[in-house]
Amino acid sequence: MAGSDGAAEIIFRPTGKTELSWCKAVPGGTGITVLSILISNRIDSQLLQNSLRKLQIAHPILRSKIRFDPDSNSFSYAIPVNPAVQLQRFDLQSTAQILQSSPAAASISPHQLLLEHELNINPWGNSAPPSDTDVFFASLYELESGKRVLALRFHASVCDRASASALLEELLRFAAAPEMAAETAESGLGIEEYIPSGQADKPFWARAADMAGYSLNSLRFAHLNFVDRNSPRTSRVARFQIGEQETDKILSECEAQGMKLSAAIAAAGLIAAHSSKRISEDDYEKYAVVTLVNCRPLLDPVLDANQIGKRRPPPEKKKQFHRPLIAFITADAGFYHSAIINSHDVKGGETLWPLAKRVHSSLAKAKANRKHFTDMDDINFMTCKAIENPGFTPSRSLRTSLVTVFEEPVSEEQRFVDGLEDVLGCFSVHGIGPSVAVFDAIRGGRLDCACVYPFPLHSREQIRELIDEMKRILVDGSAAA
Repeated sequence: MAGSDGAAEIIFRPTGKTELSWCKAVPGGTGITVLSILISNRIDSQLLQNSLRKLQIAHPILRSKIRFDPDSNSFSYAIPVNPAVQLQRFDLQSTAQILQSSPAAASISPHQLLLEHELNINPWGNSAPPSDTDVFFASLYELESGKRVLALRFHASVCDRASASALLEELLRFAAAPEMAAETAESGLGIEEYIPSGQADKPFWARAADMAGYSLNSLRFAHLNFVDRNSPRTSRVARFQIGEQETDKILSECEAQGMKLSAAIAAAGLIAAHSSKRISEDDYEKYAVVTLVNCRPLLDPVLDANQIGKRRPPPEKKKQFHRPLIAFITADAGFYHSAIINSHDVKGGETLWPLAKRVHSSLAKAKANRKHFTDMDDINFMTCKAIENPGFTPSRSLRTSLVTVFEEPVSEEQRFVDGLEDVLGCFSVHGIGPSVAVFDAIRGGRLDCACVYPFPLHSREQIRELIDEMKRILVDGSAAA
């Protein structure tokens, strides 16, 4: 509709149920999605500004504003015709002040510190539901080394991890070829609108039984020990990387075992968590694992080859194993992942591959039973209820699982501009979520994991110890296989 004063047309679209759950989660601190890239070469800010606006032209949802209607207690996207993102620039002095404000400035790279800083900027975090707030922000930070960090910050409901990876690729293409025009597209709908007919159906009695099962099981889940339950929380990041040869061994063993890399990462996290508690090896604890499944190839119509690109063959490699599909597919902006929750009993003395096999089998069984579709409404409902009633979770911590992993890793092999040195992408978890969310990527043949956690519910030292142990378990387990 257009205003009588000749204002540009604005299209309104109500949120889907999954998008609505993110609209409720993000104000509390979970779902601030950040894609951060470290660039060593100088970059023309106007060229970058133009490239960002081309992203908004190609993906209308990225130029939307989240609108809250208090009368109906509902959210919608208000999508104007014209792009409006503005690149915010931080000079050396401003960047230095941000870096110096972190207690970990001496031990963590500036790139990672700026990622943490961005994860905790929450324009949607007002005490009242926000209205008419942009969903996409961009910042450029100058470093003393002469390098720059470009940070793209999104509301999770309009950008999941597959979207972020595809948008980075598209942004780099626009920057490398300024003459390239953006193709105008229509805004997509929520994931629920694309579920194939009948695949989300569940009898009422089965839905009631599953809801009761989820609720009762959650009371029995074990978690990492909480360090500070009361102080205000932020999201922090711990990172571990594994060399190319060790990564190749891990992927080879995953191939031999017929499992996903995510199962091995989750199993390593479960073993490390149990070990960190230093309890008797004979004592079992029940841990929850949330696996996020990219549903694009499973939807109708399929959304894995969309407005911004076509399926293309993978580059020549010695081995592909379970390398990620999204390495070779571009994806439209939006949130098209679904969560699958599984629990696992773990005791001392567990070894990597047998436990990883159990993790993989439980996920495969859940997918075969279409739980990524049939349980979507249940999980969204329980998430919103936990947000409204944090006392339903242990120590009011809002922890729903020990670890969250992605079924497929991201792979970033292609570079379209000189000087692109590093990429980090993840979302915040200090509202409702896991103790550790693992954002794994294969970069240059190396496994690179950014692990996001709520601080000070968990301390930096505690999580550092945990992920160092996860790395050791993965490397030693693949060497011994």
